Amino acid sequence: MRPAAVRTAAAALAVIVAVGLTTACNRGSDNGRAGKAGPPVGVDLPRSDSDFWNAYAKYLRASERRAEVELLPASNSQNDIGKLVSNALVFANTGAKAIVMAPQDTGAVSGALKRLADRKVPVISVDTRPDAKAGPVYMVVRADNRAYGTKACAFLGQRLGGKGKVAELQGDLKSVNGRDRSEAFADCMAKDFPGITVFPLPTDWKGDVASHKLQTLLTQHPDIDGIYLQAGGVFLDPTLALLRQKGLLRPAGAPGHISVVSNDGIPQELDAIRRREIDATVSQPADLYAEYALYYARAAAEGRRFSPGRTGHGSTVVSIPNGLEDRLPAPLVTLENVDDASLWANGAR
Repeated sequence: MRPAAVRTAAAALAVIVAVGLTTACNRGSDNGRAGKAGPPVGVDLPRSDSDFWNAYAKYLRASERRAEVELLPASNSQNDIGKLVSNALVFANTGAKAIVMAPQDTGAVSGALKRLADRKVPVISVDTRPDAKAGPVYMVVRADNRAYGTKACAFLGQRLGGKGKVAELQGDLKSVNGRDRSEAFADCMAKDFPGITVFPLPTDWKGDVASHKLQTLLTQHPDIDGIYLQAGGVFLDPTLALLRQKGLLRPAGAPGHISVVSNDGIPQELDAIRRREIDATVSQPADLYAEYALYYARAAAEGRRFSPGRTGHGSTVVSIPNGLEDRLPAPLVTLENVDDASLWANGAR
C-alpha cells in the first residue's frame, strides 16, 4: 500500500500490523519464480490474543519469497465484524486483487462479501466458512470442524469409559466453527456415550469468560471428569491456571485426573500433553492455512477455477452453497504421536 493510501485508510483500520505478509508456497507447484512480484493481496488477521492466530501470522510472513503475491500491510479486525468490513473495503479501495479474511461472525460478514463481489474482488475465507446467505467466496480454507467435535467426543468418551461429567468450553455460536464443533460433540455424546452428562458453556472465544464459567461449574459440580476446549489458543492457559489453583491439575494416569481434550494444536498444547496436564488436541494446520490461503488468493486474482475433488496436498475440495471449500487434514494428537515431526507446532519454536 502506498504511503498516501495508508494515511487515507488509517481512520478505517483499527490496527495495522506492519508485517510484510507472506505465505508458504503451493507445495509441489513451485515453478522457480520465487520472489517474483504478483497481484496485490490484502490479509485481515482476526485477532492477536490467540497463540493459534499469532502462529498463522508468522507462517504468512515466513514464505514471502515463494508467495508470488504482493501483500499489502495487514489489518487486524480484533474479532470485530465492523472493523473487518472496514478493513476489507480499504483493501478493495487500494488495489487488492483478492482478500484473505477469517470472519468470526460468519453471518454478519454478508455486507462485506456482497460489496466485494459487486466490485469483483474475490475472497478467500480462512478457518471459518461464511454462512450460505452471507455472499460468495472464491475458496474457504479450513479443516472439517465437525470432525473436531467428533474426535474430541470419541476420545473423552473412551477415556472416561462412557460415564461421568464433561464441561464443554464452546466457542462463539455465531461462528460456523463454534456451531460445527458444538453440534458434532453433542450428537456424538448423545449417540455413543449417553452415560456422560455434558455441560455446554458458551464463551464467545473469550478466555476470561471460559475461566469464569468453568469456575462456577466446578463449584456446582466438583466431580467433573473431563473438559473439552474448543480453542486451546485462548482456553488452555486460563483452564490450566484454574485447575492448578483448585488443586485439580493432576497428571494423566493419576487418581483424580480430569481428562482434557483441546483444539488448535499449538506448541503450548503439545507441551501440556508431554507434561500429562492435558490428554489430547486436534491439530489445526496453521501452516497449511497460511500456505493455501495465499495460493488460492493468487489463483483467484489470475481468474483460475477449481472443481470439487481430491487435491494433490492431501485434502478434499467440496462444494458449499456459496462457493468451494478446501478441507485440510487435522490429526488427533496424543502422547503417542506428540513428537511427530509432521505436526506444524513441532517446527514452530
